Amino acid sequence: MSGLLAGKRLLVTGVITDASIAFSVAKIAQENGAQVVLTGFGRLSLVERIARRLPEPAPVIELDVTNPEHLAGLADKVREHVDGLDGVVHSIGFAPQSCLGGGFLDAPWEDVATALHVSTYSYKSLAMAALPLMSPGGAVVGLTFDATKAWPVYDWMGVAKAGLESASRYLALHLGKQGIRSNLVAAGPLRTMAAKSIPGFVQFEDAWSARAPLGWDLTDQAPAARACLALLSDWFPATTGEIVHVDGGYHALGAA
Repeated sequence: MSGLLAGKRLLVTGVITDASIAFSVAKIAQENGAQVVLTGFGRLSLVERIARRLPEPAPVIELDVTNPEHLAGLADKVREHVDGLDGVVHSIGFAPQSCLGGGFLDAPWEDVATALHVSTYSYKSLAMAALPLMSPGGAVVGLTFDATKAWPVYDWMGVAKAGLESASRYLALHLGKQGIRSNLVAAGPLRTMAAKSIPGFVQFEDAWSARAPLGWDLTDQAPAARACLALLSDWFPATTGEIVHVDGGYHALGAA
């Protein structure tokens, strides 16, 4: 077996459609020699159908990252398919509609708490659930949307992503002694199902397409996926707590 990820065993969350970043991660990982196990929540039959579109059909495990029983049983379910893990991809985020689209000042705590639990705390939860499988080390990679700025309509999901970025640094701190790296990829806007659920997200699309120094393809998930896989590979053995921007260079600009 050859490829950047030859022999690697990866757990990939967040595959909902073949337009998701997670699907591209799984596809390119397999093309580069990795064994892939997917997780899904809710519409498992949909995830299983999408999984059959991969170069090699991948097993699908049910996982609700807010469910302690699911998290406690994850390692055993993964072991039914692979004998351990070298990497985990966190591609999970959700916020109730009240938390998006301009409702920042009005969103109730109950909805904000849901957004933070699913989108932020789950990064740590997933890492700890997978930890028994990751020896003598490995990598956790998550997806963010540059949380150093306040974005129109992103509202509490922006706050959740800021928390995710901080959580990744703390995970790097606390799991480093076990040889586990934690990094994030900050992708530019892509026309995924998650993006379509955010009212007014077209504002991001127009800005990126016009201003990114390298240009920006709203329908190409491969650049973000490749960055995730590079961070999961052996080519970044001493990199942790990092955020890699894959956004055409938009983040580097001031007003223009």
